[in-house]
Amino acid sequence: MLRVGLTGGIGAGKSTVANRLSEHGAVLIDSDKIAREVVEPGTPGLAELVEAFGEDILASDGSLDRAALAAKAFAGEDSRKLLNSIVHPKVGARTAELMAAAGPDAIVVHDIPLLVEGGLAPMYHLVVVVDAPEEVRVRRLVESRGMAESDARARIKAQATTEQRRAVADVWFDNSGAPDIVLADVDALWADRLTPFEANVRLRKPRAPMSPKIAEYDPTWPVQAERALARIRVVVGDNAVRVDHIGSTSVPGLPAKDILDLQLTVSTLDKADELADALSDAGFPRAEGEWFDDAHGEEGTWPKRFHFGGDPRRPVNLHVRSQETPAWRLALLFPEWLRQNPDERDAYAAVKNAMATKHAGDGTVERYTDEKQVWVDAAFTRADAWAASTGWTP
Repeated sequence: MLRVGLTGGIGAGKSTVANRLSEHGAVLIDSDKIAREVVEPGTPGLAELVEAFGEDILASDGSLDRAALAAKAFAGEDSRKLLNSIVHPKVGARTAELMAAAGPDAIVVHDIPLLVEGGLAPMYHLVVVVDAPEEVRVRRLVESRGMAESDARARIKAQATTEQRRAVADVWFDNSGAPDIVLADVDALWADRLTPFEANVRLRKPRAPMSPKIAEYDPTWPVQAERALARIRVVVGDNAVRVDHIGSTSVPGLPAKDILDLQLTVSTLDKADELADALSDAGFPRAEGEWFDDAHGEEGTWPKRFHFGGDPRRPVNLHVRSQETPAWRLALLFPEWLRQNPDERDAYAAVKNAMATKHAGDGTVERYTDEKQVWVDAAFTRADAWAASTGWTP
């Protein structure tokens, strides 16, 4: 299934997006709703809260008096931790049950207000953030919820900042205007990104070939790469020697194809094969066939594994290389050498642009890559010399 994390600050209008995705067929899991369900009358959750905080947290009808609970639970750090230790595991267990019940071709949208605060973004294939300016959110909270303005601002201040949300957002919806505007954006997201993304992951579908097209350097490339790397780290855990952003998009100022090159370094290719299914399920389907790097300075090739990014709007190449060959080191050395040698970076940019123009009508990058490799092979020799003279190591 495709897991989508949906979040946004209080008053941003997240429910508008959630409901529209549900109308399209998404399986919607609402964390706030679950949090209420696990402490309803007669549940073990409510019984544990009463045991921990006393009978006076109950209303006259036996339901939870949330204001009374909050007065006790948020009086100090220890009481807050006690509350979380009771409620959070039950919410997590119920969430897991609902996800497990979704079909293998489902698009599951997890509406979770504290996604950013909880550091949960890497657990999802895609993170959608709904936002609106603070003044718009305050007005909504005052008018629709009857909240005092001071309380509304305090609630907003207590949540993640705009910058923190932007760092994890694969999709950013500005919901400050008329509802029809954001609903149109949601419709496009469903049709153009979520539906094909789910199919790409389930069917292990590779990215369609295309001619090389060089884009100007995008300063957000490293941030986008870090989101993908975080997802990979969650999947591989201690099996990774290291996980890195490599290639041209990792070199500031260097034009490049708008495809993020990432590298997972493992101890052996057997380990890479063990991780293949987990990486594929996480949104990086393994490519079929034999993949390799041309051996630098020796005859033959260096085998590797290769995975595509399944997100149709964020192309990714994931190279899985083992420490059994020097290829992983060269993949780290080359961009670092370019970063430290602007003249070489600019020379490489000229080669890339010339080759891309020459092969603009090929419908594939194969001949572009082959011809460019002549310059790259010679550059590897210069980069090795630079590493020896500077003492650079990965």
